[in-house]
Amino acid sequence: MPVVRPPWRLPGTEPTREAVQVSALHIILRKGGTSMHRRNDAIGIRTGRGALAGAVLLATTMVPAAAGAAGFNDTIADALQGDWGRITFNIRYRYEHVEQDGLKTANGDPIRIRLGYLTPKFSGLQAFAEFEGNNSVFVEDYNNTDNNKTDYAVIADPNKGELNQAWLSWSGYEGTMVKAGRQRMNWDDQRFIGAVGWRQMEQTFDAVSIVSTSLPNLDLRLSYVWNVRNIKSRDVNMSSPLVNIAYTFSGIGRLGAYAYLLDYDDQADYGLSSQTYGIRFKGSAPATDSLDFLYTAEYAVQADYQDNPTDFSADYYHFVGGLRYKDVCPLVSSLSASVAWMLQSADNGVSFKTPLGTNHKFNGWADQFLTTPDTGLKDLYASVGAMIHGHKVQVVYHQFDADEGGADYGDEWDFLVEKKINRHYSVLMGYADYNADEYKTDTKKFWLQLVARF
Repeated sequence: MPVVRPPWRLPGTEPTREAVQVSALHIILRKGGTSMHRRNDAIGIRTGRGALAGAVLLATTMVPAAAGAAGFNDTIADALQGDWGRITFNIRYRYEHVEQDGLKTANGDPIRIRLGYLTPKFSGLQAFAEFEGNNSVFVEDYNNTDNNKTDYAVIADPNKGELNQAWLSWSGYEGTMVKAGRQRMNWDDQRFIGAVGWRQMEQTFDAVSIVSTSLPNLDLRLSYVWNVRNIKSRDVNMSSPLVNIAYTFSGIGRLGAYAYLLDYDDQADYGLSSQTYGIRFKGSAPATDSLDFLYTAEYAVQADYQDNPTDFSADYYHFVGGLRYKDVCPLVSSLSASVAWMLQSADNGVSFKTPLGTNHKFNGWADQFLTTPDTGLKDLYASVGAMIHGHKVQVVYHQFDADEGGADYGDEWDFLVEKKINRHYSVLMGYADYNADEYKTDTKKFWLQLVARF
């Protein structure tokens, strides 16, 4: 019997059984969307349990089904690009659960959608624009920093829509790009300059930037930032030149130096105005064919700048030493372990801070140290990571202490498992458990995340 195709279906893209299941699931969710919200008191669909059940259902049906339709995915990707340019599309759904002493337990399932357009190059010129929007799906029992639910624990993903990026670039000189407009900036390990990609509404920079690799082994980044669009979708005005230069020594590592001069315009932010100068070395060296030494050493000094009302001078140290073992066995393609120590000191009641960094990456995923305490912070931590049958697995332990006064800030365990289905789809599950002592309160966080990107 011949196959009858609808006019919009391409040959070779007949739906699989899994795809039909996905379509049915989509219809059920759409039909249930209105009635579920009306009947939430009766069936509890907007509770954390309902949102988690929905996330698990999506993870176990939608992602494998979509990933299995490889030809269909490639057809979509091909359709989104051509001589006319490229359309970019990214959707990320996350269920997050937060238990924090002293606050109501938070449950949320925000979904973030990005849609962008990249032009082809014309005489070295290229432009890009991207819209970003975030909204909760089934449950919004959390403080998103914008909904006045301050009795709940924070999940910092406000229901917002914004122009995430809009820039014009010129790359007419080989190895050099000049970019002007709202742009994503991730420098080095994102400790000082980063997009905070973990949150649904990322941080972008209104800036003029120059990136040059025209000289062998030398990377140069220059930027002048006049505004930051932060993760709360709020504008932070400033006049801040940034400089980062690095030289790569073959087979040894990368040596970099930087200067970040943050001059905030609004009086409420004057306390964040600072000048930071630092040096960083990161690299690896082979011990055997399958074993590498890993190392990082970084130092920076930070002082008051421009309208900051407090005179201070604080230091930053970060040292990492570890091993990476490749091709451990057929099941484990890599295994790594490291021990590290990070210090953000304090002076005159002011601590070393990184207000433009991707701070979720550092000092524990429970986000209890996004802002450094006034007495500074010492973080002694160990990390073990592995790639097991295509799954990224990571376990991290932190011990926190004050730099001044000797207070015990507690400890934290972090766990993560991530699976990239293919180049379009991925699934992530994470857990953070912060145990307070003389600072903050006990906090536990759980995440289940699904991503589709084209």
